[in-house]
Amino acid sequence: MGRVGVDIYPQQIGVGLEDVESFAKFLGGSPTNVAVAAARYGRRAAVITKTGDDPFGRFIRKALRGYGVDDRLVGTSADLPTPVTFCEIFPPDDFPLYFYRFPKAPDLDIRPDELDLDAIRAAKVFWVTVTGLCQEPSRSATLAALEARGKRDITVLDLDYRPMFWDSPQAARDWVKLALPHVTVAVGNREECEVAVGAHDTPAEAARALRAAGVSLAVVKQGPKGVLALDDTGQVEVPPVPVKVVNGLGAGDAFGGALVHGLLADWPAMRIMRFANAAGAHVAGELACSDAMPTESEVERKLQEAPDAA
Repeated sequence: MGRVGVDIYPQQIGVGLEDVESFAKFLGGSPTNVAVAAARYGRRAAVITKTGDDPFGRFIRKALRGYGVDDRLVGTSADLPTPVTFCEIFPPDDFPLYFYRFPKAPDLDIRPDELDLDAIRAAKVFWVTVTGLCQEPSRSATLAALEARGKRDITVLDLDYRPMFWDSPQAARDWVKLALPHVTVAVGNREECEVAVGAHDTPAEAARALRAAGVSLAVVKQGPKGVLALDDTGQVEVPPVPVKVVNGLGAGDAFGGALVHGLLADWPAMRIMRFANAAGAHVAGELACSDAMPTESEVERKLQEAPDAA
């Protein structure tokens, strides 16, 4: 449940938008990309979101169906345009984003009375993001969905903190604090974990703080340093998979879809983290996000390049 839009990516790498000569458009939005990634592994996926009543909204529905993601829970806003996002590509680690979500994105206009609570309760995995908490009525809808879910099965909060959507980190922390007791899994990078549960000296301490807030599995992504996870069985830490980065923007969403796949398969934490790490590395080596989401066999091939493959 959450963000959707159209990603407008430059076809020239290493130049600012003012010097880009051509672009390509792709399906975008973090939770939407996670659904696409999960569908690549044969999982049944749907997205609760909203688009504008415009050509980009029609493109989104067509793209979702093409990726095997159910679009029946995608609503339409009569007066808000479908958002677009531009990026600049400066490998290996600089990918500025420019969000055009004015006056408000339709996915932040989801109302509690529009939710299919039966579908939310029935899902084996329910995935929401911190961005969904940044404005009303999406905030109330997100919390209503989590309360109806009742911490069933696998309920994931992507910490997904985007400063441009919030007045301050503290404002985000206040609302995350209300959401965390309803979820079983929390996943985010070091900055996002700090927003959620305060500053900690190490990833392990951040993971323990998330566990203390009520989650069963805490996942702390560390970019070029790999990933750390903590659950009831203990802590695991996985090194990064080497990759020549083209565009790092979709790596986290690929990680998320692979995380969902591993959780549904009931793999142990170490196997899930290794698999998700490799999925993220695969997409970091590609230009697009949604188009680049890998199949299981592609991830397994990427795993052979991992430092701990032997």
